[in-house]
Amino acid sequence: MQRWRGYDAAPGGWGRSVVTIGVFDGVHKGHQATIGHAVARARELGVQSVVVTFDPHPAEVVRPGSHPAVLTEPARKAELIEALGVDVLCVVPFTPEFSRLPAEQFVHDVLVEHLHGALVVVGGNFRFGHRAAGDVALLERLGQTFGFSVEGSPLVAEDGTVFSSTYIRSCVDAGDVGAAAAALGRPHRLEGVVVRGDQRGRELGFPTANLLCHRYAAVPADGVYAARLIRRGQHEPLMAAVSVGTNPTFSGRERRVEAYALDFSGDLYGERLALDFVAHLRGQIRYDSIEPLIAQMDQDVARTRSALA
Repeated sequence: MQRWRGYDAAPGGWGRSVVTIGVFDGVHKGHQATIGHAVARARELGVQSVVVTFDPHPAEVVRPGSHPAVLTEPARKAELIEALGVDVLCVVPFTPEFSRLPAEQFVHDVLVEHLHGALVVVGGNFRFGHRAAGDVALLERLGQTFGFSVEGSPLVAEDGTVFSSTYIRSCVDAGDVGAAAAALGRPHRLEGVVVRGDQRGRELGFPTANLLCHRYAAVPADGVYAARLIRRGQHEPLMAAVSVGTNPTFSGRERRVEAYALDFSGDLYGERLALDFVAHLRGQIRYDSIEPLIAQMDQDVARTRSALA
């Protein structure tokens, strides 16, 4: 898969293409259907498939301070999109100037002049241009003018719930990692670098990896989870019991993500790890002494093994 920074990175002599556009945070089942449709149509037409996405998230530029929690970091999003068979990932820098581009000019500059779109595939709720003034109907009218066609991709739903990035963020925020996984088509992943913490887990017999995550990362609700811990260069993930919260037994204030890797005795400091959240085990509990906390942690480990078996 080719990766372009900006649509003006399209090479000279670039032919026609099938284009789909969106933030695609999470690359969930709905996104997979839209992108998959674009890839299939590109192959039928014998042209290249292009996914256009944006960085940073448009919400942060249009309404500073409103950046939503991020389900997939850029590198992970690119990996997931590449796995769908896409030919080109075009990441457009979403600047204040770009946000003010009128819908008609967006179509002319991006889809026509640079990407040479023969077909544009979008979801039914697609909006584009300054103040999101453009919709699918306008895109179809402009397609008639500029010589490209438009095909909609239906929203993906299950049991009456439409899968969307907003819905998945709400699931993660509530700690319902099972529902999030159902909409994503895989477990929700959190990535970060292991940094030194209070060393308290080591003293208790449960040394944990304290994960420093991206400031906008979608961190699950406070609680204890069963997760798979993925290390770079390692094929087999480790089982992990993960605590998210402030360590109430020790009157902690800083919210942390701490992973206890089962059956592992090495040093993880400085490593960049990923945690795939599989099951919510319990909420955070404050204990009056160390002994019941250790007993509970033993139970957490046993339940983690069961959940990940």
